[in-house]
Amino acid sequence: MPKKFGTIGFIGTGNMGSALAHAAAKSDVAAGVRFLLSNRTASKAERLAEELRRDGADARAVSNAEAARECGLIFLGVKPQMLEGLFGEIAPILRGRTDGYTLVTMAAGVSCERIRELAGTDCPVIRIMPNTPAAIGAGVVQICSLGADEETLAGFEALLRPAGLLERIPENLIDAAAAVSGCGPAFVYMFVEALADGGVACGLPRDKAVAFAAGAVEGAARMVLESGKHPGALKDAVTSPAGTTIQGVRALEAGGFRSAAMEAVIAAYERTLEIAGK
Repeated sequence: MPKKFGTIGFIGTGNMGSALAHAAAKSDVAAGVRFLLSNRTASKAERLAEELRRDGADARAVSNAEAARECGLIFLGVKPQMLEGLFGEIAPILRGRTDGYTLVTMAAGVSCERIRELAGTDCPVIRIMPNTPAAIGAGVVQICSLGADEETLAGFEALLRPAGLLERIPENLIDAAAAVSGCGPAFVYMFVEALADGGVACGLPRDKAVAFAAGAVEGAARMVLESGKHPGALKDAVTSPAGTTIQGVRALEAGGFRSAAMEAVIAAYERTLEIAGK
């Protein structure tokens, strides 16, 4: 049976922390849950608390210390380079707790074991790599853990289900996964912008070009997920002999399109390893 979390903390309420808080507040298991929100800029936490309250959630802005002391599930939504400073503040509080709690990290390149080291405890740690489309329920969230039992993981997944696609993977694969789905939206936005620019060059109004480009990308992505067919097979189905699409494909290949996309993912992955000191 999934575990229920009575009080959930978000330390760090930037874009990703806010997106996950909104998703959690929409969950079927969020009834009766309190959300405690803290941020280095207090006004951001206060604004998020107001937004969640408008959606019917029990939410309020607090200090880092209060979130660390009161919550059974604590999301750490700070950048990797800020973790040591954060744990310098909250680790003594965590070590002094006699009740159970689980830490959730989304910091790139930081392992579950490293989070335990910083906390100075052997508490359960869940590591996730979400992406920004989680804000609209269309995200991808990879999950791995250290010391979290099945009840906790099932409850966590139920809580974040409104964020989008959730998938457990081994921790040794999570950095590679983040380079694809975590960084991927930025690459896709660039592609949508480029498609729209091409449309504008051909005479389309900018707003129409952007809408048509984004719609094409959304539809193509759904075809990949829902058809189960290889992307290459779907591409082949669109490229008629001596047609228009194959000429566009030829132009993309001449510009090194696929190689550039692969190199973008690899560069993001290698940077993650640098952050991790590997």
